[in-house]
Amino acid sequence: MTITKEFENEIIDIRRVSKVTKGGRNLKFRVTIVVGDREGRVGVGVGSTTEIPGAIQQAIRDAEKSMIKIGLNGATISHAVIGKFKAGRVLLKPAYPGTGIIAAVTVGAVCRLAGIQDLLTKCLGTTNPLTLARAVIDGLLQLRSRREVEELRGVPAVASTEVQDEN
Repeated sequence: MTITKEFENEIIDIRRVSKVTKGGRNLKFRVTIVVGDREGRVGVGVGSTTEIPGAIQQAIRDAEKSMIKIGLNGATISHAVIGKFKAGRVLLKPAYPGTGIIAAVTVGAVCRLAGIQDLLTKCLGTTNPLTLARAVIDGLLQLRSRREVEELRGVPAVASTEVQDEN
């Protein structure tokens, strides 16, 4: 028997969008939602229907399908990264404990639901909430732990004090 864990969600953006056809304009609502468990799993989803509640449910399902798992270094990230998606770029930098999340609304929502507590960010390029959310997800996917980097380089794991003693 599997136990499904309920995720928290936060609505980032609700927009009214339209498609012009021969019969006139077709109006719909597009909802962008972030879903996460505050323990390293987060996803961004989009739903579009004629009514807002239906769009919200569709966006939640989409976000749960696109969940990613990130490795945290305590309450922050392990190193600085730049996430890119279309015209949006987001700089994510680790911060000292107690700093909090210094970020725009969209970036802050994604990071909070991922479980990050201390982070410095800067949004570059567009300010579109959907593009920024996807850029943050791209940046989080680029994160590597110290052990992963050492394995990729083929370098044995060495404690930082041993490296300083050799110099």
